[in-house]
Amino acid sequence: MIELARQYGRYGYRRIAALLRDAGWQVNDKRVERLWRREGLKVPAKQPRKGRLWLTDGSCVRLRPRHRNHVWSYDFVHCRTDDGKAFRTLNILDEFSRECMAIRVERKLNATSVIDALSDLFILRGVPSFIRSDNGPEFVAQAVQDWIRAVGAKTAYIEPGSPRENGYCESFNARFRDELLNGEIFYSLKEAQILIEQCRRYYNTKRPHSASGYRPPAPETLVPMDQRPVMHKQSNWTTQVGLINAS
Repeated sequence: MIELARQYGRYGYRRIAALLRDAGWQVNDKRVERLWRREGLKVPAKQPRKGRLWLTDGSCVRLRPRHRNHVWSYDFVHCRTDDGKAFRTLNILDEFSRECMAIRVERKLNATSVIDALSDLFILRGVPSFIRSDNGPEFVAQAVQDWIRAVGAKTAYIEPGSPRENGYCESFNARFRDELLNGEIFYSLKEAQILIEQCRRYYNTKRPHSASGYRPPAPETLVPMDQRPVMHKQSNWTTQVGLINAS
């Protein structure tokens, strides 16, 4: 428990308990909490309850995801490399599964970059029903709106000054900054791209998620030996076939 707390310094005892159970320990949250307190580890404060969001006419403005590919959301996060130069990340999530489908890392990201990132995902994942975002210029650009409408999706812009309406993405961004960006020194843009992609894969396949019963959004699973493809000796490919994405 102490080793995990040292490795994942921003995790609370519930998430540490989930990691212990994944490692084979038969412990419940209560026991881990008692040990956690005995060792003097900090128990994170409880978060205040959040109410629904209502407009002045009495209508609710929150669009809740019902299944995969129902609602995607995206947002920008700003950071800097060690030389002081800024870079941005475009984080794209599936709100129902909480999976982070892509993080694009560049010095500059504009409306064209948004279209490029979405088009790649649409080919791989299909077209969602709605795409939620704030009212940033890259998201409300006419080219972006026209393109999203042309592929059959709908935009779901939040009310100005109400970031809680984009709560799934805001929550991911906060943990992304807290658990990675604030604890790493990026000496180049390439290093940032590699480490952030590793973080994204870990978040999807390993990191316990409280909203999913402390299971990762898209856990990896082993492929049975009798279902693995035959690799011929003449092949030059070194593809690893032991792991597939369960999503």
